[in-house]
Amino acid sequence: MMNNQEIRKSIENILENCSLGTMATIQQDRPHSRYMMYSNDGLTLYTATSSETHKVDEIQKNPYTHILLGYEGDGFGDEYVEYQGKVTINDSKDLKEELWNSYMKNWFDSPDDPDFIVLEIEPVEIRLMNKKGEAPKELVLE
Repeated sequence: MMNNQEIRKSIENILENCSLGTMATIQQDRPHSRYMMYSNDGLTLYTATSSETHKVDEIQKNPYTHILLGYEGDGFGDEYVEYQGKVTINDSKDLKEELWNSYMKNWFDSPDDPDFIVLEIEPVEIRLMNKKGEAPKELVLE
């Protein structure tokens, strides 16, 4: 049986090694999911987006999200993370420069582009799923 520290270590390993995941928001009282690229600092997630997107409008109406990260497609036993979080918009120049990479040039001119913002996601509930067919393990958040 995994203790909370072992569960957290497994979750953080997935967050650090699996940057592509889904993000669900609520659009007109219905779930709406899209793929996003994530980075993390511990259990906090960050994803870059444009201030002109529907997801920003949706988050301003309802700041809660549900994210899936880590499933590699191997099937049974391939662990992943179910992450429920609360989103805030972070417009910090330092954070935008830290997260900036050349791939973002497809959408933004530079880290100073006024449309470039960061969604900061703080965990509300995180579960480690599908670890060798075992029951989900919920991380107790301090």
